[in-house]
Amino acid sequence: MGKTADDTGYDGTDACAEHSGALLPYIGTSHTARDLDLMRYLLGDERLHYFGVSYGTALGAVYAHLYPSHVGRLVLEAPVDPTEDLSEEQVSQVKAVQAAFDRFAAHCAARIRHCPTGDGPEEAARRMARLADRLEKRPAPAGGGRNLDADDLAHSVSDHLVLGTDGWSPLAKALTALIDHNDGGPLSNGAADMGSADRAATPPDSSRVALTAITCADSSLRPDFERLGRDEARVKAASPVFGAAWSTGVYLCYDWPFDGERVTPQVNAYGAAPVLVVGGTGDPTTPYPGARNMARALGDGVGVLLTAEEEGHGTYPHNRCVTEAVNQYLRTGRTPATRTVCRGSMS
Repeated sequence: MGKTADDTGYDGTDACAEHSGALLPYIGTSHTARDLDLMRYLLGDERLHYFGVSYGTALGAVYAHLYPSHVGRLVLEAPVDPTEDLSEEQVSQVKAVQAAFDRFAAHCAARIRHCPTGDGPEEAARRMARLADRLEKRPAPAGGGRNLDADDLAHSVSDHLVLGTDGWSPLAKALTALIDHNDGGPLSNGAADMGSADRAATPPDSSRVALTAITCADSSLRPDFERLGRDEARVKAASPVFGAAWSTGVYLCYDWPFDGERVTPQVNAYGAAPVLVVGGTGDPTTPYPGARNMARALGDGVGVLLTAEEEGHGTYPHNRCVTEAVNQYLRTGRTPATRTVCRGSMS
């Protein structure tokens, strides 16, 4: 038996197989890349010009691998790491979001009066642990009949960190409202909707179920339950603030009814035109080492890395230097010089 919605947030694979079984094996990234090339052909374009962000970088990189001679000007921003399997990705991501929270906590202590996370990252971790324990026992009202529990706390804080420094002041205010007044509304309303925890249900936003289906079509990693327990413990240990909430992600494809394609994607694109890879050093969602790995994996003379010293998930068009470099590449095909670094909020 797989985990249920009560203990991991995942259930309903039988329902997925029953209602979408004919489709699910064919919605992985490589199939979508083939659809992209069909669209290119039908439009009469000799090459595909493409701007992908986050998961979109996986799609763009797989396209470049499958059709290197059709690559036009491809930008892969905030790239996923093509060298990590699903389990390794969970650990890397939770470490990155913890590091982003620590930087927020340090800024909050130094710059924000009555900072809700205290005098720095260590005190922030203690306060967040107490807050999570409180919400686990009694979730806070968040408006509209909703409640905010410990998992919601972690995901909502993360969603503010995705915005970079623009999210820091709203996050401090939202945490103050939650801690001092038991009001989860500001934190919840400022965060992205994560969708339903039950895979058998239909959430208002289908991004969560789409993520599950595409990930499990791509990844062939199907560890046994003992290995999953160890992976869960690793994720929990990697972050005092986010580890518990992130740890259930290791079960994402545990009882998925179809095999996945590969442990890690093939993205080597020898012979393709240069592909611009843009990575932010403070990205809490797709950690910066993944950008370096993506540029290398595309192949010598193909992947060109542009580094931005920025907080948040994605830097275009927020960072002027990145924007100018990307726009020049899209207009002319000229990539920035090797090892170019754009200064930003972390400089």
